[in-house]
Amino acid sequence: MATKSKTESDYCDGCPLPKSPPHQRGIFSVLGVRFNALQIPDVIQQVEKWIERGISGRYICVSNVHSVIEARRSSRFKHVLQSADLTVPDGMPLVWLGRLFGHDLKRRVYGPDLLLDFCRFTSSKNYKHFFYGGAVGTPEKLAEELAKRFPRINVVGTYSPPFRSLSPQEDTSTIDMINRAAPDLLWVGLGCPKQEAWMYEHRHRINARAMIGVGQAFAIHAGHAPQAPLWMREQGFEWLFRLLLEPRRLWKRYLVYNTQFLFLLFLDTLKLKTFD
Repeated sequence: MATKSKTESDYCDGCPLPKSPPHQRGIFSVLGVRFNALQIPDVIQQVEKWIERGISGRYICVSNVHSVIEARRSSRFKHVLQSADLTVPDGMPLVWLGRLFGHDLKRRVYGPDLLLDFCRFTSSKNYKHFFYGGAVGTPEKLAEELAKRFPRINVVGTYSPPFRSLSPQEDTSTIDMINRAAPDLLWVGLGCPKQEAWMYEHRHRINARAMIGVGQAFAIHAGHAPQAPLWMREQGFEWLFRLLLEPRRLWKRYLVYNTQFLFLLFLDTLKLKTFD
């Protein structure tokens, strides 16, 4: 059954967050990967608590089927996901499984929506945002576009790192740059699994109250990448939209990984393999 989708008219700057029923807050596991059964309003409320308490070093993984398969292929990456303060379901298959486990998940925690909704609901609170990731010029364009939508947003920094690995000196310089800006929110747009690993490795060195990996959200909201139609995003077909746009880059992720995911779920359902 299709669920009701939110539209632009459902929101206003500074409006209170909609409350989520207590019973939908819980944990479920997919192929041995733990997920927090939360919705976007829950995530925003939790991040605001971290900001209010002055807690640093928290990070959130916004994860999908690709993340789950990467965790099956790499015990280190699984540890990265399991060490996150929140790991939330971005992919619709994970939302469907969460519902089967009894959680009232109306929608997925879609990275681009999480970014926009956080800015929308907290625009009057002067939280400091830093955007780290994306191609050259993308984080700056993202900040520009967000400022048009939310004039009171406080962006204290942007940086597009090189695609290669940073030297220790470059990494230290980058950390110093971010910490000098003293952001409350460090939005990370490096793509899976790089952004999750980066947040894990830097969680004790970055002073931001929360690091949130939102991947493609940077390019989408900067206007550098098209977004799938709403009906495709809501019905679990965004992967097809992206595959048609970038078949050479994404064929393995969506055709091989998705097939592997379904096969492993089949084994799990029949109790032919145990995923701890």
